[in-house]
Amino acid sequence: MSPLVQLPYVEGVLSARQVAETAAAIAAMQEPCGAVPWTVGEHVDVWNHVEAAMAMLVGGEVEAAEAAYDWVPTMQRADGSWPMKIVAGEPEDARGEVNMSAYLAVGVWHHWLVRRDLAFVQRFWPSVRAGLDWVVSQQLPFGGIRWTPTEPFALLAGSSSIYQSLRAGVALAELLDDPQPEWELAGGRLGHAVREHRARFEDKVTYSMDWYYPVLGGAVRGPEAHDLLASRWEEFVVPGLGIRCVDTNPWVTGAETCELAMALDAIGDHRRALALLADVQHLREDDGRYWTGWVFDDGTPTDEPRDVHWPVEHTTYTAAAVVLAVDALGEVAGHATAGSGIMRGTSLGAHFGELALECGCPSSADRVARLA
Repeated sequence: MSPLVQLPYVEGVLSARQVAETAAAIAAMQEPCGAVPWTVGEHVDVWNHVEAAMAMLVGGEVEAAEAAYDWVPTMQRADGSWPMKIVAGEPEDARGEVNMSAYLAVGVWHHWLVRRDLAFVQRFWPSVRAGLDWVVSQQLPFGGIRWTPTEPFALLAGSSSIYQSLRAGVALAELLDDPQPEWELAGGRLGHAVREHRARFEDKVTYSMDWYYPVLGGAVRGPEAHDLLASRWEEFVVPGLGIRCVDTNPWVTGAETCELAMALDAIGDHRRALALLADVQHLREDDGRYWTGWVFDDGTPTDEPRDVHWPVEHTTYTAAAVVLAVDALGEVAGHATAGSGIMRGTSLGAHFGELALECGCPSSADRVARLA
């Protein structure tokens, strides 16, 4: 197991010391059990919790990060899923959510890249495997992943993130010599759906996440990725402030801005990625915490406050997105950890094969049985 050689930084944007401050600010909001809530007194969801663990690891808070990972299996259910919202160790929203149930794979693979701790991977592999098996069981005929077992639709942003999780899961399976061909087949169908059938996902086009997540998750690359990000750039990007969370409101958010920066980095657009990372620093506090977002004055008549932070809270997921973006963008100058390529997918091997299957195609399980 190798120690952290250095903390990431981006010259002129955030120093290594500032990254460490932000990681410590996340750890300061961690609950004694290891859970990392959105903010103090708020609920926990496994996706944002794992992202916080990744950021704490990158920022040198190794003990806090590993305590966060230790907590995750304690909330996993017998079917492999996790509750959507958890408060004080109990489900507040008990529905199983696919994106949250998949993301542990990304966190464990990221930990392996940074720490090279095989015993850690082996310890969490049963939870990763059960979670991804459950997620794959929710795949719809067109290739998207059903949001929950009780909702008959798939979300584009969530399914795009699951594409990355399946690639991380396959990488872990290869590391442990425990092949999971069903995940590869499901990933192929999912990638095809994200690239070719985005209109078949639930309509959430007002949200910026639906715009950039097909690129961030890795299913869309090359010229198509550049075209996709260009298609709504003017609608979402507010120069000097970040990006809108939704296209209808004058509200920029730090987490979405940093995720778009990482999506741009993944396709080689470092100039605009760095500009976005720099823009979002207006949300930073001196102690390393980050406000969730900023409501700006867009010139429209309103009785609502403008030029104010909203919500009035500092969130762990915003801080985590900043740290991970710094790690990704710091790699160009050699100021990054060994996990800096996690969003680019450079450590995950080849993308899943193109499986251009139409509605009514057999399930992944049927296809695996046919190959056996």
